[in-house]
Amino acid sequence: MVSKRKIRIADIAQEAGVGVATVDRVVNDRPGVKPHTVQRIQEAIQRLENAPDVGSGSLGLRTALTFDFILPAGTNTFMQNLHEAIQAAATHQESGGINARCHRIEGFNPQVLADSIRKFGPTSNGLAVVALDNPIVREAVNDVVDQGVPVVTLVSDLSNSRRQGYVGLDNRAAGRTAGYLMGRFASKNTGNVVLIAGSIGLSYRDHQEREFGFRDALSEQFPNLEIADRVDNKDDFEKAYQQTLKILDSHDGLLGIYNIGAGNRGIGHALRERGYDQDTIFIGHEVTKFSRQFLIEGVMDAVINQDVSHEAHEALRILTNYHIEKNSLPVLGPPRIEVYVRENLP
Repeated sequence: MVSKRKIRIADIAQEAGVGVATVDRVVNDRPGVKPHTVQRIQEAIQRLENAPDVGSGSLGLRTALTFDFILPAGTNTFMQNLHEAIQAAATHQESGGINARCHRIEGFNPQVLADSIRKFGPTSNGLAVVALDNPIVREAVNDVVDQGVPVVTLVSDLSNSRRQGYVGLDNRAAGRTAGYLMGRFASKNTGNVVLIAGSIGLSYRDHQEREFGFRDALSEQFPNLEIADRVDNKDDFEKAYQQTLKILDSHDGLLGIYNIGAGNRGIGHALRERGYDQDTIFIGHEVTKFSRQFLIEGVMDAVINQDVSHEAHEALRILTNYHIEKNSLPVLGPPRIEVYVRENLP
């Protein structure tokens, strides 16, 4: 059975009210499907082929598309900002037949993420996932891709997967940038710095790459600085607060802190509580209402930022282009690594 245009198995399954495995059997002429079900699937394909264009028609779509974004839940302000940016981007695209749904799930749990991918994939036109770099997650992504569902990794990539694309920073370069800034701010002072990471065992690849980049920059250019400790806070600002208090109490004369993930709020409050807010170099990621205030007050020295609006639109572009036969949307490309200090805040 050959369709006249590119139609996903998931679309056919949804239209016919059957499972994707049943559709796969029919379109590949494999036995085991009842004749009336075969007919139902054939009729569904015919309806999808003949469906009118939606919206302005400039995208060449035959049916409205719904994409699902799977993001970690919790107190991570950046993820909340990303959630809002996705909703805003989807609202902008709704008139063209593009819709987006956001799902907040437990972070740092690969089984929950894999189950969510398999849950939302069969009824979605495409997934965007903040990926945990784990074999369980990789298999789930590859499974839904095999069913004709495109997957984009967002913010954090997934190695050796068949995802359609990655939207996010070059995190190794971002980590090297943090290391360079730490070394320059420290001048020629010799002393210790501390790494605070979000994920236990560096489950998120973006955290891995930032740490590797930071360590590389220090070892290559600033041998006067030594990484004395590294702790995980699971991107929770309250844990970051408690951990920072312990770090400050156990490391006299600490030169700097590099926060790889979330939790700037807790780290800044701890520095201020112990009276080190103007003396300890503090570099982190993402401009939020908390990191902005810390920059203004001098608690933070620099913030490495990524544009969530850019990332939301680029993820939608990649997923939409998967379904377009002739046209293509303008390529936005990867987000730039933005470095903000108090004097250049947007």
